[in-house]
Amino acid sequence: MRVLGVDPGLTRCGVGVVEGVAGRPLRMIGVGVVRTPADAETPRRLVAVEEGIERWLQEYRPEYVAVERVFSQHNVRTVMGTAQASAVAMLCAARRGLPVALHTPSEVKAAVTGSGRADKAQVGAMVTRLLRLDAPPKPADAADALALAICHIWRAPATDRLQRAVAAQRVRTTKGSTA
Repeated sequence: MRVLGVDPGLTRCGVGVVEGVAGRPLRMIGVGVVRTPADAETPRRLVAVEEGIERWLQEYRPEYVAVERVFSQHNVRTVMGTAQASAVAMLCAARRGLPVALHTPSEVKAAVTGSGRADKAQVGAMVTRLLRLDAPPKPADAADALALAICHIWRAPATDRLQRAVAAQRVRTTKGSTA
C-alpha cells in the first residue's frame, strides 16, 4: 500500500509518501513541504497548494491519501486556512479517484507513539525510528505528513473490516425487513 500523507496548511503543507503494510517494516518514498508566501492572497495560495499536491500525486502515484482532520482551534484565521488546504488535498485526490481518509491529530499521535497527547518531538522521533531514517524530517509538518501515512497504513485493515461488517449488517437488516 502506498499512501500520501498530507498535513494541511496554507504556509506549509506537509507531504509524505510511505509504502508498506501493517505488521511489516515501512519505507519512506518521499517527504517534503509545499510552501506558499504568507503575503499572497488566499486564492493564489490555494492554487499553489493544489499545484504542489498534484505534483506529488503525479510523481509518487499513491493508492490512498490520508489527510489530517481539521479540528477547531482558538485562532479562526488559522483553522480556516488549514481547512481550505485540507479541502484542496481532498479535491486533488478525488479528481484522480483516490480514496481519502481523514485522521485526527490524536489518532495519528496514538498510532505512531502510543499516546494521543504526544508532542511534535515525540512524533518526529517515532517517525524517524519507524522509517529507519537518520534524522527526523524537518520541518515538523513533513514529519506529521509521514505520521499520517503511517497511521493510515496501520489503521486501514481494521477500518476496512469494520466498514464491510457494517455493510453486511445493513444487507441482513434490509433482507429481514422485506420478508
